[in-house]
Amino acid sequence: MTRVCGCFKIPMDCQTTHSPSDGESLYTPMPWKLQEIRAAIPAHCFERSASRSLLYLSRDLLLATGFWFAATAIDPCVSSLGGQAVVEQSLRWLAWCCYWWFQGLVFTGIWVIGHECGHGAFSPYKTLNNTIGFIIHSLLWTPYFSWKISHHRHHISHASMERDEVYVPKTRSELGIPPTGVASRLDYAEIFGDTPIFTLLILIRQQLFAFPAYLLFNSSGQRRYPKWTTNHFMPNSILFTPGQRGAVIMSNIGLLAMVFAIRKAISIFGLSAVLKYYGVPWLAVTHWFVMITYLHHTDPVIPHYRGKEWNFQRGAAATIDRDFLGWQGTFFLHSVARYHVIHHFFPKMPFYHAEEATRALKAFIGNYYMFSNKPAFTALWDNYNSCQFVEDEGQILFYRDKKGHAVRRSKNAV
Repeated sequence: MTRVCGCFKIPMDCQTTHSPSDGESLYTPMPWKLQEIRAAIPAHCFERSASRSLLYLSRDLLLATGFWFAATAIDPCVSSLGGQAVVEQSLRWLAWCCYWWFQGLVFTGIWVIGHECGHGAFSPYKTLNNTIGFIIHSLLWTPYFSWKISHHRHHISHASMERDEVYVPKTRSELGIPPTGVASRLDYAEIFGDTPIFTLLILIRQQLFAFPAYLLFNSSGQRRYPKWTTNHFMPNSILFTPGQRGAVIMSNIGLLAMVFAIRKAISIFGLSAVLKYYGVPWLAVTHWFVMITYLHHTDPVIPHYRGKEWNFQRGAAATIDRDFLGWQGTFFLHSVARYHVIHHFFPKMPFYHAEEATRALKAFIGNYYMFSNKPAFTALWDNYNSCQFVEDEGQILFYRDKKGHAVRRSKNAV
């Protein structure tokens, strides 16, 4: 039997013994070994096809080219209508917003394919994966090899408080919140703010700057790293081994080439054109990428582990699949948000096998598989308010909200 907690089904043995009004439910970690879970997935789901992946990439590039050509007709077509200035400008902005929305989604889908390359899911051929991934991510201002290295460690240590690389929860003491039983409502309000406009501004900052801030300053990353010398561009950063420094330099060369390419494009076409055709869609990539990954790894029902309570399969299950943008998320984003749990279990699995593999995974692990059909922007707002910090004590942790409340707790928690 199960009961529903928001959009999530929680096993009966994980439910709280408290009254329903306190909003908590008890949690016990999943028990299976990774080999048992893998055996439940059809073997062909692990097969990688270079030709099939190249077809998806070609489709995305054709879409991007088609939208770009369509955008070249926006200003001439609107001007030819000869309407009133207000009507003309409204139509112009509407058309450009449509272009930015869909081209931003296409660019994000291309970025997702670069991400597939970084995991080796694009094809069985390492050189092909790295060549295409390096080109794609450089074109979209992501240091391919550098981020690939830290992202790989995120996967092998996901949901470990001591070893995960990104979306590591802040603790009560790190935020300067008094202990439970001592902290007052005013203490929480002073730290988190309690006005919608404040929350909105913080979310806008997150959506536009979180990824560059992570690359440059390790924002939201592992806080045991040195604060000012941990970034993805210094070859001697703690993120990299001496043998990986050449790859970091290569990533930097890719981005440096983009600097020269953008400068050349501006000199030929002008700053306004470069911003309209490329700059705004690229900004949309940052927004979608941050939003998707934040919602995958941030939710009040997701556990985080300390010490020996963590293992790979428990960490892999500590993420959530989401119905993200409906058909647009399926078509343009290659269902990257819809089938993320299976990706954490088996990151080399191609995205086009993820749906079938997810069905098998869900059938095996049951209610430990988590899915939400909450609208994406609603989930972004709710989860920011519900996921602010975790406690300093305990081995299995759940986010607490702006008032210090949690919706789940470990069965062994005090």
